[in-house]
Amino acid sequence: MFTGIIESLGIVKSAVCQLNGNLEITIASKFSDELVIGQSIAHNGVCLTVTTIHNGLYTVTAIEETLNRTNLSLLKVGDEINLERCMVANGRFDGHIVQGHVDTTGICEELVEKDGSKIFYFSHPNKPEFITVDKGSICINGASLTVVSSSKNIFSVAIIPHTLECTNLKNLQKNMLVNLEFDVLGKYLYKISQNLS
Repeated sequence: MFTGIIESLGIVKSAVCQLNGNLEITIASKFSDELVIGQSIAHNGVCLTVTTIHNGLYTVTAIEETLNRTNLSLLKVGDEINLERCMVANGRFDGHIVQGHVDTTGICEELVEKDGSKIFYFSHPNKPEFITVDKGSICINGASLTVVSSSKNIFSVAIIPHTLECTNLKNLQKNMLVNLEFDVLGKYLYKISQNLS
């Protein structure tokens, strides 16, 4: 489990598509040498397993299903990627419950400067289980953020300068794809309501 508090920015050193359609991604990060094989790390919000570690670099593999659902297939050498290691049992819960299971991608529709922060508007596929609520939680590229406004298939978030500086959200431009993980509590409540009707 994760909390959506980005621990570090990694740098993509290689992204190689294998014959079976999987993508092998090698990343440089400040904590590479602290990792162990088999460890789970969120990459732009996607939980992936460490397969190799060597000289300050580590490698993970994204399968075709993951590539179809996320923005990882767009990664290029030199790209920054948001990283978060799993929450430790006695850790502080500063964000919200994040599973590392991205639901879909969203499109950055608009960016507005306001009061020293930036307001971002994102659209997403119009599915009833993709629920946002005003002042609720949303995970964007692995970062836990608070929804400012919410409608059927578009929502906005306000991102403070510190969060922009510490994540790859600072590189967002109009029409770029982001990974979205909707609040798991909302998804469970939607599922329960469907079973009751």
